[in-house]
Amino acid sequence: MEMKPLNWRVVLVRPRNPLNIGAAARAMANFGFRDLVVVAPYEPSWRETRSAVGAEDVVKSARAVDELAAAIAEATLVVGTTAGSRRHLDRELLPLTELPAWLKKRKRGGRAALLFGSEKTGLSNEQLSHCHVLVRIPTEPRCPSMNLGQAVAVCCYELARAGVVALKTTSPRLHLSDPAEAQSLEHLFQRMVRVLDQVGYLKAKSREATVIKLRRVLLDRELTRNDVRIIGGVLAQIEWGLGRPHRRDESRSSAREVREG
Repeated sequence: MEMKPLNWRVVLVRPRNPLNIGAAARAMANFGFRDLVVVAPYEPSWRETRSAVGAEDVVKSARAVDELAAAIAEATLVVGTTAGSRRHLDRELLPLTELPAWLKKRKRGGRAALLFGSEKTGLSNEQLSHCHVLVRIPTEPRCPSMNLGQAVAVCCYELARAGVVALKTTSPRLHLSDPAEAQSLEHLFQRMVRVLDQVGYLKAKSREATVIKLRRVLLDRELTRNDVRIIGGVLAQIEWGLGRPHRRDESRSSAREVREG
């Protein structure tokens, strides 16, 4: 079964240069991408981004949001881009040229988000933890980083060339067996973290690193909407049980009274 083309959203996280935003929009228009979301942009730069020749519709329909979670909420697949230099990553980077084959192995359509970090720092480790896969553009090792607009153009070209882009955005009918959206997965993850905090699993010294690793473990499972519903119900029941210690005490007291009586 062939994978259905994905409806892609390009997400720029904390961009500072209006020319880069415009260049990214132009690159998107060149290769059939229409959905652009900008996370926490530098306000003067965002106001200056009024047009991009040949991509006016992309710019006019672009949205600015405060948090990454809002940008990827509807996505069932999140792809992060990084050069991988000057940072420690605990998973392998996939060369961009191999991404189409990786996508086709999933055999799933739906909505996907392609993330690009700020010009200065790229995506943080916490932001990368929201991604199902990390990709890099193969470059000369002595000059690994690319201009933001150029990076968007190269990625959009590669995806369009491979035929994994739905040129017209549609609203696919959702079923329980469809992949879970990022928003649902994040709600599930936050509930899981709350439960782990309650039972003392997360230690203060290693909490941040452990939470990031746990999020990746959850994403790697490729959960469906039905999976999220079932696991969420289990966690909710555990939370309810942990929050009612007096009932357990009452049960123990009753059992003791029965034995003593």
